[in-house]
Amino acid sequence: MANLFEQNRNYVLGDPELDLIGDRDKLAQWRHKKMGPAYYRLGRKVIYRGSDLNAWAQANRVDPSEESV
Repeated sequence: MANLFEQNRNYVLGDPELDLIGDRDKLAQWRHKKMGPAYYRLGRKVIYRGSDLNAWAQANRVDPSEESV
């Protein structure tokens, strides 16, 4: 799979690329519920690594041809 995010880049809340997976409120809900991609919390700043975002996206990939009916 092609990477949706740059592997070696760090993303912070407000980066427009994060809108691919959810808006700021959705990401906050996921963090509260211990869901969504892995992240770092440094003080009040939340940081997502591109490699973690790509791994999370790959784990949530749905292939309709492989789904049972």
